Amino acid sequence: MPTFRLPDVGEGLTEAEVVRWCVAPGDTVKVNEVLLEIETAKSVVELPSPFAGVVGELLVPEGRTVPVGTPLVSVEAAGSERQAMLVGYGPRDEGAPQRRRRRVPAGATATLEPPAAPAARPMAKPPVRKLAKDLGVDLTQVPCDGLITRSDVEAFARDRDVVSEPSTGEPPAREHRVPMTAVRRATAAAMVQSAFTAPHVTEWLQVDVSATVELVDRLRADRAWKDVTISPTLLVLRAVCLALQRTPELNAAWADEEIVMRDAVHLGVAAATDRGLVVPVVRDAQSLDLRTLAGRTAELVATARAGTIQPAQMAGGTFTVTNVGVFGVDGGTPILPPGQTGILAVGAIARRPWVDEHDAVVPRWVTTLALSFDHRVVDGEQGSRFLTDVADLLRDPGLALAW
Repeated sequence: MPTFRLPDVGEGLTEAEVVRWCVAPGDTVKVNEVLLEIETAKSVVELPSPFAGVVGELLVPEGRTVPVGTPLVSVEAAGSERQAMLVGYGPRDEGAPQRRRRRVPAGATATLEPPAAPAARPMAKPPVRKLAKDLGVDLTQVPCDGLITRSDVEAFARDRDVVSEPSTGEPPAREHRVPMTAVRRATAAAMVQSAFTAPHVTEWLQVDVSATVELVDRLRADRAWKDVTISPTLLVLRAVCLALQRTPELNAAWADEEIVMRDAVHLGVAAATDRGLVVPVVRDAQSLDLRTLAGRTAELVATARAGTIQPAQMAGGTFTVTNVGVFGVDGGTPILPPGQTGILAVGAIARRPWVDEHDAVVPRWVTTLALSFDHRVVDGEQGSRFLTDVADLLRDPGLALAW
């Protein structure tokens, strides 16, 4: 009986967690029909079947992390050989039936019988299901208006975990433990590696971005741009690409006794998701016009927040931008992603008193830029030049025509 093993779905995967089985013992599957969802260090990935046949034994329960090569499920072949394809990335069979959504309890094996009658399955994205599993929350008990969200699960868990004061007179317990997610574990390891390897320097600069805000408003009102997601962050990304052309050292990398100069800007855009911080990469961002840059960025961020972004879409970044201002924060000291020399944090854009060129105090849209860089690769002069170039372009977007 053929056995499906955990494949390396890309970027040197060493292990993954079985998040959810999409089939049960006894189900009939076709080639490319989804068998299960796994969570890698960066994303939730669907694994399609390379076999056609009947599902035999589920060899790994949900919630367990196993190394690449571990047998996951056996499939009794139905007279067809294994499909030649890269598992996880093969073409979908458009004629395949909709994948089953029956949940198989943790520890399930072939001795389990399929449920006699399918029950209504709560609607929730894979990252939310993972959170519920970590907190021990039964999604069928969570009240909601349709799609169960992360906040629904957390609120249910808080209400459930409230305990009465014990008879000993001691205060009630007000804590619970949440298992480390794969994304959080990978982020922690990367940040520790970077913080204690690359000598960080962070420079700050406040800038009047009123002209950028006005340009965003004009583009949003222009019918020619109505199908494009326009924001100040988009113009920051464009300014970064232009500034890197003038100071390419910020797009380089330290490699032992060499500095690797990169010709292409693969721009990382940090995004907060239900699974934690992920950084999709917009490839060759320096060659994209504003409209294309907007489309690529919006698509990648949406995919990341849906929990379906692939590891390859978050690999190979050369410079990163993180917008901490969306949380109402004025600034921060960002830590470099491993292998990168620069990261720019953009603070909240807010109305503030500003002294203009006539020494008059006027209300202006102001933000704070914070640039962290690897001092092994970049000196203060280069870092300062890059930061002021970005600030100048945001202060006066028309300068881009002169560069």
